[in-house]
Amino acid sequence: MANDKQNWSDAESDDELYEHFQFKADPGQEPLRVDKFLINRIENASRNKIQLAAKAGNIHVNKAPVKPNYKVKGGDVVQVLFSHPPYENLLVPEDLPLDIVYEDDALVVINKAPGMVVHPGHGNYSGTLVNALLHHFETLPQNNQQRPGLVHRIDKDTSGLLVVAKTETAMTHLAQQFFDKTSEREYIALVWGRMEEDSGTVEGAIGRHPKNRLQMTVFPEGDQGKHAVTHYKVLEHLGYVTLISCRLETGRTHQIRVHMKHIGHTLFNDARYGGDALLKGTSFTKYKQFVDNCFHLMPRQALHARTLGFVHPTTGKKMSFEAPLPEDFSNVLERWRHYARHKSLE
Repeated sequence: MANDKQNWSDAESDDELYEHFQFKADPGQEPLRVDKFLINRIENASRNKIQLAAKAGNIHVNKAPVKPNYKVKGGDVVQVLFSHPPYENLLVPEDLPLDIVYEDDALVVINKAPGMVVHPGHGNYSGTLVNALLHHFETLPQNNQQRPGLVHRIDKDTSGLLVVAKTETAMTHLAQQFFDKTSEREYIALVWGRMEEDSGTVEGAIGRHPKNRLQMTVFPEGDQGKHAVTHYKVLEHLGYVTLISCRLETGRTHQIRVHMKHIGHTLFNDARYGGDALLKGTSFTKYKQFVDNCFHLMPRQALHARTLGFVHPTTGKKMSFEAPLPEDFSNVLERWRHYARHKSLE
């Protein structure tokens, strides 16, 4: 049996970028090369180190990667990102509410609220699920990523179910199930466009986008990235959007978001991947206002981890859990259903 460290690494993680520094240029900032701009602000930083960071795509201005000769202007937000956390100890207990669906001596199943980061990083060094777990439970098993108890993860703005191990034995067994693809995970997503096929499978290696390091992308030839498979099924056609169910064979970063964009059906209001624009339908005033209102009601990607299934590491019993759609998702879905019935907004 592979150990839990191997399982986490192979089944759930990709390289991540953490925000180490962020600066906002003063309104009166004269145009200045970004490497010189940063040398003046980061202690013990050499120009060569900063230039190498820029060439690696790790310096962003206004959320987009730039070259070392980019000229910083007034109001620009400059970020420096690296592949390791900037602080050694981010694991501080915090008294934060948790929606516990199930708990026993071996594990706990959490229904994560949208907006909560699972573990520290990416500029979120507090208020995470890990911080809350450390407060609620005296001891949790460690893994090689310094994410106590975590067997898998979901994105900050994705809601839904997560299983957390409370013992080393549970960590090993649960991680092995995710590694062997025997765990069951179903997500509900609202995507742009009408899916013509009732069901299908997206298979394509996923890796870091070569130009935008905050995005992942599909490498169809499989020469880069990691193997990824998503099965989808249409649940409802709702005018210019479709409600679907997705089942994962693999657990890559942003997998559903990236695979759906790859086949032309970006998740509704997924800002990182362009889903926060009017991708389908004409821009008549009433329709555009309707979509903007939906964006306002659900200011995140429309993705929810609805079901989770696994074999209990101690009893051997098959466990299955389901979390209803959160209020923001339900409200937007009802609006699209009303639109699909009446189509009176154009």
